[in-house]
Amino acid sequence: MTSASLTTSRKEIISLFVAVAASAVVLYLPTPEGLGVPGQRTAALFVLILILWSTEAIPITIGALLALVLQPILGLNDLNTAFQNFIGLVFFFVLIMFIVALAWVKTGLAHRFALTLISRAGTDSRRVILVFTVGTGMVSLIVSDVPTCAIFMAVALGIFDRLKLEPGKSQFARGLMLAIPLGALVGGVGTIAGSSINVLGLQIILDNGGPEITFLQWMAIGIPMVLILLPTTAFVISRAFKPEIDDIGNIDDIRRELADLGPLTSAEKKVLVIQSLMLVCWIAGSFPNLLFFRYFDVVTVGVFGATLMFLPGIKLFTWKEAQAATGWEILMMAGAVATLGAASSSSGLAQWLVDISLGGMSDFPIVLILALISLFTVVIHLMLPVSPVINAIMIPPIMLLAVEAGVNPALYALPVIFTASCAMLIPLDPVPLLTFSKGYYSMFDMFKPGAIVSIAWVIVMTAILMTVGPMIGLMEVPS
Repeated sequence: MTSASLTTSRKEIISLFVAVAASAVVLYLPTPEGLGVPGQRTAALFVLILILWSTEAIPITIGALLALVLQPILGLNDLNTAFQNFIGLVFFFVLIMFIVALAWVKTGLAHRFALTLISRAGTDSRRVILVFTVGTGMVSLIVSDVPTCAIFMAVALGIFDRLKLEPGKSQFARGLMLAIPLGALVGGVGTIAGSSINVLGLQIILDNGGPEITFLQWMAIGIPMVLILLPTTAFVISRAFKPEIDDIGNIDDIRRELADLGPLTSAEKKVLVIQSLMLVCWIAGSFPNLLFFRYFDVVTVGVFGATLMFLPGIKLFTWKEAQAATGWEILMMAGAVATLGAASSSSGLAQWLVDISLGGMSDFPIVLILALISLFTVVIHLMLPVSPVINAIMIPPIMLLAVEAGVNPALYALPVIFTASCAMLIPLDPVPLLTFSKGYYSMFDMFKPGAIVSIAWVIVMTAILMTVGPMIGLMEVPS
């Protein structure tokens, strides 16, 4: 065994010990007043799984399975209930989105889109940063963030190679490699389909007795956020990391590569048609009283869209290819988060959290509460770098706070869901980790622009919720 393997093995053993020890401390401390034994056991389970996931002491999938089998052992849920909470709508939506992303990537449509934008950007370095930010954001409206980042990162690396920019030594490269994941994170909140985090959060709202948020209601908040925050992000990055070069020189290579692709292929046209149909049906689902549109929920439309991609005469790829492109760890994590979230609600942990941390906010003005919820969600990423877990932990108590204040629960829960994607302070989320791994920026390079964009995120989202909320019924308390 090599020294590197020994070091990795030692870290994993230490991490495993820390996870078990921290969980045991939470489990055997005196039960806090108002929490109850089931809530304390749920908290211990959360601590165990979070540390195992964050440190990668064991594979994420194994950690997800532990989250299931430990529930009956701890007396939280029987195994059947735990599995029912695990295999829900979110699990299948994540699977569908991997298939949709594969269609964009395998046919080359996403790569063509990236090259088209960049070929029209000109050579000005700041404009290039703007185009990359906007480009990743636009694709992320309907395609998962990670494959979107991978596509734009590949194009960026080609530019760096031509300009001979070395990792860690170029301000332009540093800014561009930050612009890609930040743009994707912003774009992912534009529509419900933009991220599995969105679907998970909305499902938690429904599971806790809240109202359904339609595709159009979400877009009424998400699209204005994207339109404002994408150029803001590009501006902040260009100022934080002023490019040392005024232009990127000749971009004929990119234009030549685009020309070599030729006209849209038959497969690309099929993806565009299917994706357009899916978008139309998602929007139609916002009008459940018309015709049979009540069946057009996000998951149902996604299943039919994915099915079209496998039909004879269309067949964009095989199921084996879809299996290989599916991020099974992310899929298992989504299921585990859903079942842990259900346990936190049923065990009383959610109610206890709202009592100790948010109870004093009930008399605050709504605008201040929305801003504080969003800001808290931004900061908690430093302690909980797993965005789906933030939804599971925060949404149930936030909804209870809203009920106590006589406010629509969705109004307080939506800032959590939107801001759960705002993982911009340090690159621990899978999206920024992709570009961080290339070494063009350090871990703390992300903090300054990320903090500024995060503050802008909180302000913009709060303003939009207060402006658009009354128009889409978020200020009405459901009966």
